[in-house]
Amino acid sequence: MIALIIVLGLVGLTYLFLSYYPPFGKMASKERLSKYEQSENFSHKRKFVNRVPTIMENSFKETVSILIDFIKGNPNGRPKNAIPIEKLKLSDHPNDTQPKITWFGHSALLLELDEKRILLDPMFGGAPTPFPIFGIKRYSKGLPFIIEDLPTIDIVIISHDHYDHLDYGSIRKIKEKVKQFIVPLGVGSHLEKWGVNPEIIIELDWWDELHHEGLKIASTPARHFSGRSLTDRDTTLWCSWVIKGEDTNIFFSGDSGYGPHFKEIGAKYGPFDLTLMECGQYDRRWAAIHMTPEETVQAHLDVKGKIMIPIHWGAFTLALHDWTDPIERVTKAAQKERLLAISTPRIGETVYIDSEDYPRKVWWK
Repeated sequence: MIALIIVLGLVGLTYLFLSYYPPFGKMASKERLSKYEQSENFSHKRKFVNRVPTIMENSFKETVSILIDFIKGNPNGRPKNAIPIEKLKLSDHPNDTQPKITWFGHSALLLELDEKRILLDPMFGGAPTPFPIFGIKRYSKGLPFIIEDLPTIDIVIISHDHYDHLDYGSIRKIKEKVKQFIVPLGVGSHLEKWGVNPEIIIELDWWDELHHEGLKIASTPARHFSGRSLTDRDTTLWCSWVIKGEDTNIFFSGDSGYGPHFKEIGAKYGPFDLTLMECGQYDRRWAAIHMTPEETVQAHLDVKGKIMIPIHWGAFTLALHDWTDPIERVTKAAQKERLLAISTPRIGETVYIDSEDYPRKVWWK
């Protein structure tokens, strides 16, 4: 009887912890789930699915091999010293008509377009985990700016709900500065739990389009998955995004394995003046949900991109490759494909989208 009480107590505590620990977010209500059933991407099992078969190796043997590899580690998996960053002086970036973008490491970016400030996947925390004190630390010592000094943000766009893209602490710090959140289906529940006003949250399905204050924003497919705890895998959608201004067209890949959706996006919304393409955190065992750098270049060509900025690297070690491997391989692949328009800004360095003089230095050496 005592043993049973202990077991039931542990089960109860686990349930309460998974349900109420804030960084885990919140699963969608039954009312919301009934709306998601109208989506072609929502299965009868009440899970979101990819359009093409997407299998990740999760056998016991593969799981053990991954754990062993991460325990062994890679001596070149992160930089020996803090990587350089350029301090972003926000006062030097007024809302003018010249489109520009600033990379903050990994997939966090600030897009300034048509007098609008748009944050993409604003993960500003020190570690991509619900328990930051134990997590894998950011390469740079801090950010190019102080979060409290951020000006009003017109739009925040989220690609999916993984911790390296949707950060509880960051959202809590910026939510009062944000006019509009635009997110995939299901992600709004997390934001509401964290105190974001439901009236400023818009959820979109793949191929949904939104015209917002002169901008055209479209949610487009990705090949990935979602989840923040043990019980909510694939209960929210994952997206790539198209952001079209008056004269400038941007594609943001989010996280995605390579697939036919890139050509579909290019055919419908391309060409793009700038693509922001994931190129890191890959492994043969999860090749279906993260591109290799060579696939990144092909995806850029598929969507009909002009200039590409490689993202999803330079901040955290979430795979087993050398930390510089993504950028070295993607630039080599770009040269092989005669794709000369690839920009490699430092963290905090601004890229002027309509300029031919964009950053190309090999700063990671």
